[in-house]
Amino acid sequence: MTTRALILGCAGKTLSAEETAFFRDVAPWGFILFKRNIGTPDEVRALTQALRDTVGRADAPILIDQEGGRVQRMGPPHWPAYPAGERFGRLDGSAAAMAELGARLMAHDLASVGINVDCAPVLDVPVAGAHDVIGDRAYGTTPERVAEIGRAVASGLMQGGVLPVMKHIPGHGRAGCDSHKGLPVVETDLATLTAQDFAPFRALADLPLAMSAHVVFTALDPDRPATQSAAVIERVVRGFIGFDGLLMTDDLSMHALQGSFRGRTEAAFAAGIDVGLHCNGDLAEMRGVVEGAPALAGPALRRADNALARLADAAPAFDVREARARFEAALSLAA
Repeated sequence: MTTRALILGCAGKTLSAEETAFFRDVAPWGFILFKRNIGTPDEVRALTQALRDTVGRADAPILIDQEGGRVQRMGPPHWPAYPAGERFGRLDGSAAAMAELGARLMAHDLASVGINVDCAPVLDVPVAGAHDVIGDRAYGTTPERVAEIGRAVASGLMQGGVLPVMKHIPGHGRAGCDSHKGLPVVETDLATLTAQDFAPFRALADLPLAMSAHVVFTALDPDRPATQSAAVIERVVRGFIGFDGLLMTDDLSMHALQGSFRGRTEAAFAAGIDVGLHCNGDLAEMRGVVEGAPALAGPALRRADNALARLADAAPAFDVREARARFEAALSLAA
């Protein structure tokens, strides 16, 4: 079976017969879950197993956005609520240690239900006046602080057998609008972008996975968002940042992108994207995305295989109860 260079979502807590047949035929590299897909732990485990069964790969990536704060797909009553990234940035000398511990606990939650990829850390550096779509998701307001805590989050996830996805490369912190709803255009000069926005990604360029930004950087390409810009991907993501891991799009259904779903997808792959991401579970949209997506091959396949190989980096099991008590006590004291 040829694997398609795609990550796709599904509509609910179980797969319909139509979805099952579609995924078997398309054979996407991976899947992504949202709150609409999350029931009890047993229901999530059954869904992740059913998704993997459709493609016949026990290690097929299953992603989720589990940052903490307002971006947390798994939460009470079955899982703890985790703080937003900004909370760690406000801690004193324990910030990195607590961020790593929190991510390790998140990884335990995710791995226990079959999820092996988390779309975190957020490495965007917010600036005054930008849209709050990033806001308190950011770990700080300087590239050094964002990189420090982002590294800790990535480490905690990998210790727990979950791969991190750094986002939104090469930076979403200056966006003046929410790319879910419109296309942000950043007119900042290249020197400033290099020193501020791109710096955390360069510091963590060894991570296995990254998600692109649906943001136009006029200093590099005034016509296309980074997701669909060969200039940004070649010159900045692969060039200045030096990222040679698997590069996925942000959600292809977001309103920052224009045109048909086939056209959006083709433009991303033409620019140098490795894997397309479509999240909302709409089969009609996904069919268009599939028409524009190639098989996973060449450098993209190498990067995908290298990423999955990093799952072996997981550390031995730890005392979850003790770790959670220590984590909650530290956050309580800091509050």
